[in-house]
Amino acid sequence: MDTIKALEQAVAVCTDCRLCETRTFSVPGEGSETSDILFIGEGPGFHEDQQGRPFVGPSGKLLDDLLGLIGLSRPDVYIANVVKCRPPNNRDPLPEEIKACRKYLDQQIRLIDPKVIVTLGRFSLIRFLPQETISKVHGQPRLWGHRYIFPMYHPAAALHQGNLRHVLEEDMRKLPVLLQLIQTESLAEENVAEEPPQPEQLTML
Repeated sequence: MDTIKALEQAVAVCTDCRLCETRTFSVPGEGSETSDILFIGEGPGFHEDQQGRPFVGPSGKLLDDLLGLIGLSRPDVYIANVVKCRPPNNRDPLPEEIKACRKYLDQQIRLIDPKVIVTLGRFSLIRFLPQETISKVHGQPRLWGHRYIFPMYHPAAALHQGNLRHVLEEDMRKLPVLLQLIQTESLAEENVAEEPPQPEQLTML
């Protein structure tokens, strides 16, 4: 799986957990393979399972709208999920299913090499920050290795709780600020050795 295409082919025929028995199509992910931003949701729903594409149902429409707020569209980013096949009846993915798909998500991160990983919802968040809760850390970037984790509510949550749409919009608007900060840090490192970014810089987001 040394390319995104090879990974997609591996996901398409994967039988490492029982989700393969009930899926219509696997949903490896899609988007720019060189994007600075990787969005990671929980798992495919009904529409995604039917089309083999991530975030194509109502949640996907909202995600498209959110991207539009910051001048981006789906081809500008990469979108994936923690599990690559739909859990029956949209139930939560089981630990063994998450474990079976972990190698695919790990490889996507390595191949795309994003500057920012946007976690959409609880299961995506705990993959990287297992001690945190989405209500406490949404919209607050956290350094994770040489990348930033940027937690957000899952768009589906806003479909059920209308007041969360405003929260999602406000958090999404912070992304360009974070990317600009990362770019500034990179330029500084290239020209002169400086102290690492101070926490107060991130609290401004």
